[in-house]
Order: sequence, then C-alpha cells, then structure tokens
Amino acid sequence: MTKIITLTMLFICSLMSAQNVKLTVSVSGLKNNTGIVKVGLYNSEGTFLKTTYQSLSSEIKNNQAVVTFDNIPAGEYAISTYHDENNNGKLDRNAMGIPSEAFAASNNAKGFMGPPSYNDAKFTVNKDSKIELTL
Repeated sequence: MTKIITLTMLFICSLMSAQNVKLTVSVSGLKNNTGIVKVGLYNSEGTFLKTTYQSLSSEIKNNQAVVTFDNIPAGEYAISTYHDENNNGKLDRNAMGIPSEAFAASNNAKGFMGPPSYNDAKFTVNKDSKIELTL
C-alpha cells in the first residue's frame, strides 16, 4: 500500500512540475545603454498595468536587454516593459501624464488615448517560450 501511495504522489508531482514553463523576454530598440529595462508580467485583466504578477529588471547591453521568468505556471499573460533611463524605478511622465520614457507591451499592443488593454496584450504560454518586444 505504501508503494502505491508513493508512486501516486510521484506521478502527481511530475505532472505539476511539467506545467511550469520558462518565458524569456527580449527587448530591443533602446536608444542607449543608460539605466535599466523593467519588465512586468501580468496574469489577469484586473491587475494589468496596476500590480505585476512578477517583475524583473535587466542591464542594457548593445541597446538590448533580456529577462527570463522561470518556473511560471502555463497560462495566459501580458507583458509591459519600459526603459528606466534615470534608474528611479518608475515610468516617468510629462505634465500631461504621457510617458516620457520608452515603453511597450506584448503583441505590440497600443492604446488609443490611454494605455493598451489586457485583451490586446495577452498571450498564452504552454511551453518554454521567447517573446521579442521593440521599444
């Protein structure tokens, strides 16, 4: 009986670990190597551009940056990224509220008179994947 329970638990654990994936995000089109690139990963429409599911930063080399989200559950996500040129940890905006630092979202989603929508930026990850964004 103990062997059956142990084998069952091992089988369930292997299924659970198989559902986690790695997502690599490559950001290009940066105008310089100053500052860092911040990448936010979102897992729901309600949190998009408000609260990240996970976030990573990367140094910039040759006007490019790469981050990798390891061991995330397979599913639906959206990404936003920006070039934090002054390294102050936030997307700077001008007096009218328009971003003054370069930014992008997954699927090259663009907003009209505001930020892009989650529905335009969302994508599904079922296996290890790579996404390329251009600022």
